[in-house]
Amino acid sequence: MDTTKSVIKDAIKIGYRHIDTAAVYGNEEMIGEALQEIFSDGSFGVKRGDIWITSKLSPESQGYESTINAVHNSLAKLKLGYLDLYLIHWPGTRSLDPQDPQNKVNRIESWRALEILKDRNLIRAIGVSNYQISHLSEMQHYAKVLPSVNQCEFHPLLFTKDLVEFTQSLGIAFAAYSSFGEGNLVNGNYNFPVLEEIASKYYASIAQILLCWGMQHGAIILPKTSSNNRLVQNFESQKITLSENDMDEINNISLTRTKRFIWDSNIIL
Repeated sequence: MDTTKSVIKDAIKIGYRHIDTAAVYGNEEMIGEALQEIFSDGSFGVKRGDIWITSKLSPESQGYESTINAVHNSLAKLKLGYLDLYLIHWPGTRSLDPQDPQNKVNRIESWRALEILKDRNLIRAIGVSNYQISHLSEMQHYAKVLPSVNQCEFHPLLFTKDLVEFTQSLGIAFAAYSSFGEGNLVNGNYNFPVLEEIASKYYASIAQILLCWGMQHGAIILPKTSSNNRLVQNFESQKITLSENDMDEINNISLTRTKRFIWDSNIIL
C-alpha cells in the first residue's frame, strides 16, 4: 500500500496528471490518502483541478441503484467531491451467464444512473471499458449521452483496428490499457525482432516504442508501473515519433500472431 502512495507522488513530480483506478483494483482509499497529502503539500504545485481522476464500476455493481451507490463509495474512498471520468468497467454482470439478456438490461440501467450523476456534477465525464462494436452500437439507441471514452486492451498482438476506428467514428476517445501485454511484450515472454530493431533505431526501449505506437493510433495510453525509472521512461515516450513504415511494421505483427491477455468481452450478449 505504501508503494501505491509513493508511486503516485513520484508520478505527479515527474509530470503525470492522470490517475486511473477502479473499484476492483482495491486501491481507491490509498489513492485518496495520497491525493490529500499531495494537495496539502505546496511543493507538488498541484491542486484538485490539475489532476484527472478516473474510476470504474465493478461488474458486480451493474444496475441503477448499485451504480449510484458504487459512485458514492468511490468518491468517499478517494476523498473527492467529483470524479473527472467514471467508466462501466465491463459490459456484463459478474453473477450472470455471458449470454443472459439481463446483461444488456443492467448496463442500460447503469448508464442511466451515470447520466443522472453527470447531471448532478458528481462526474464530469462518463464512459465505458471493454465495450465491443456491438455494445457501442446498441448505445446509440438508449444513451442520451454517448460515452466520452472506451477503454480497452490494445497492443500489437491485439491490434483491434475496426474497434478503434468505430469508437473514434462516434466521437468517443479510445483509451488503451495493457500496452505491454501484461508485461509479456517487454519481459522476454514474447520476442519480436522487429520491435527490437525499431527500438534500437530510436535509441529507445521496447516499452517506449509500444507506448508511442499506441499514441500514434490516437489512443489515450494508460501504462502502469511501480518503478520510478520506468515512470520516467514511459513519460519520455511521448517525445518519440515513429515513421509510417515503422508503424506499419508493428501493425503487421498481428497478421501472424494474436493474443488477448485480459478479459474477452466479445462473449457478453
